[in-house]
Amino acid sequence: MYNIIHKLQLSLILSNLSKITLQLQFQPFSCSSSEIMAANIPLIPVKENHQLVVAPIARNTFYQLPVKNPCGDLLADNRRKDYLEICIPLYEASMTGNWPHAKTILEEHPEVIRSSITENYETALHIASSAKNTHFVENLVKMMTKEDLELQNKNLNTALSLAAAAGTVDIAKLMVEKNKGLLTIPGSQGMMPLYMAALFGNSEMVKYLYSKSQKLHDDGWTQQNRGWLLVKCVESDLFDVALDILKDYPELGDDGQVLQVLARKPDAFTRKDPNFIRRFYHKICEVLGRTIGCAEKKSHAVEIVRFIWQRIVQKSKSQIDDIIRGPRTRIGNRDVYNSRMLFVAAETGNTAFIIELIRLYPDLIWKVNNDNQSIFHVAVIHRHESIYNLLYELGSMKDLITPLKDQIENNMLHLVGKVAKKKRLDIVSGVALQMQRELLWFKEVEQMIPPTYRERKNKEGLTPYELFTKEHKDLVNQGEKWMKGTANQCMVVAALIATIVFAAAFTVPGGYDQTYGPPLYLKKGAFIAFAISDAISLFASSASIIMFLSVLTSRYAEHDFLESIPKKLMTGLATLFLSITTMMIAFSVSFFILYHNKLRWVPFLISLFATMPVILFAMLQYPLLADVFRSTYASRYLFKPKKRSLYVRHPKF
Repeated sequence: MYNIIHKLQLSLILSNLSKITLQLQFQPFSCSSSEIMAANIPLIPVKENHQLVVAPIARNTFYQLPVKNPCGDLLADNRRKDYLEICIPLYEASMTGNWPHAKTILEEHPEVIRSSITENYETALHIASSAKNTHFVENLVKMMTKEDLELQNKNLNTALSLAAAAGTVDIAKLMVEKNKGLLTIPGSQGMMPLYMAALFGNSEMVKYLYSKSQKLHDDGWTQQNRGWLLVKCVESDLFDVALDILKDYPELGDDGQVLQVLARKPDAFTRKDPNFIRRFYHKICEVLGRTIGCAEKKSHAVEIVRFIWQRIVQKSKSQIDDIIRGPRTRIGNRDVYNSRMLFVAAETGNTAFIIELIRLYPDLIWKVNNDNQSIFHVAVIHRHESIYNLLYELGSMKDLITPLKDQIENNMLHLVGKVAKKKRLDIVSGVALQMQRELLWFKEVEQMIPPTYRERKNKEGLTPYELFTKEHKDLVNQGEKWMKGTANQCMVVAALIATIVFAAAFTVPGGYDQTYGPPLYLKKGAFIAFAISDAISLFASSASIIMFLSVLTSRYAEHDFLESIPKKLMTGLATLFLSITTMMIAFSVSFFILYHNKLRWVPFLISLFATMPVILFAMLQYPLLADVFRSTYASRYLFKPKKRSLYVRHPKF
């Protein structure tokens, strides 16, 4: 009896859903259970073995044209033979762009041009547009009427929607020039062709379709789907189009959704020009800007943030807080705001975004998240020095922010005592250098935080340093293994070079005078070059052996990773490179001595090949040497208290 009632209830719900979906269009975003409840759909308890799947329903209706499906007669079971003889060859011709074959089929069966040739109700135009066959589409469009171009597949997509997704602008132009109404025929889940192009990140297609869309004033465009398009353009890094939409419809950014997206995209604010010459030119402008006034081109992403934020800060404080917090989630007995744009930006290192917000709303520096952490605490956890450095621009206010403690009594020094996320550690190559970077962070925060908080214990009874030691124990062990392994391998090479050049010093090219004993070519300049380069190679390889031996015998205490061990490794690598280079020079010079009268091309050829080991070593080991140097010496400028970013015209990050 219960099963019968239960099935009747399910049937009633599905019937109600069918009626609703005829009136509303699906929203192209994920839908939570709270959104389903908002649609006033009755829910009933179901047994464990039953599942009730409810489709997401849009919050608002939008303009929907009548659906125009192609003729599906050829898909009927009683016309299977015609389907195999007509549809399959036409499908193959559409996919491969074989127009002569398709033309023959269409001349024999002209009605097929507006018929479905797949079970998803695609026409030949749908298939050719998806396959990016421009010439095929051009000829096909000439044979079709304006109404034929409006035919939709089962997903409600016209051929223009598929062309927009494929990104073939020439195909889109052919269709739009013949029927401009295609621009406002919504496809799957209410997505306009322009939205489809933005969804797949086809920038040229987006720009073309937007230029033909009368600034989204045509019938079919509503505030809802304009908002969807704006968000999708920002998600796809199409900031120039997004900025144009915002200027025409500034109210679209008032809900903060665009800012939520931009908060997660730090690269949008530091994008580099792919053209090397332009990058070099902008670098020169940056250097000479103080004297010639060469301004840097503004990022469209920054302009979008400024445009939206200037409107939002004019609202009331409660409205601003709601926008910053985003939607709330109830966990236990408290409200949690996981999408708070300010702290999302701090987690991702989006310094430019945070600066733009703070400039117009300075009180944001006092905002804390669910764990009572400010944006600077979050920046420390995720090791974003550019955000952390903003503390130096706050004056004495920083002394009120840094002592903040989270729910387990961790202050900022405790937070930096925890191991950084792997993604942030991997910025530095080599485990030992990662440990060095962690020590630099700990010492920096130790100087920043008030002295009385440096020995404070958290609820686990640990001081910041004790927590640092506990958290970094594995990193110290891994760093020791990595450093010893590197030193061992390099020392073998250095020892081999020392052996070779030592032997070469007593087996000089040309031999010795059997009567008097000195080398036969002693008075030649090339011989002097051989002797000097051989001696330098011997001394350098010996020094390299000593340095790597010192690395192997180090005690590997935590603070040894800060300078002592990296400096030894750097010196060892530098002397090893010098020994290889001078050994190859000595080798090449010896051939100039032996073949100075005849076959002069031989030493030149050998010298050319002798450069290969030097180049290979430089290519393979230079990144490591550069990382060690940068991490040991350049990292001391990682934290720049004199560098200002908050209130300068063009901050650098």
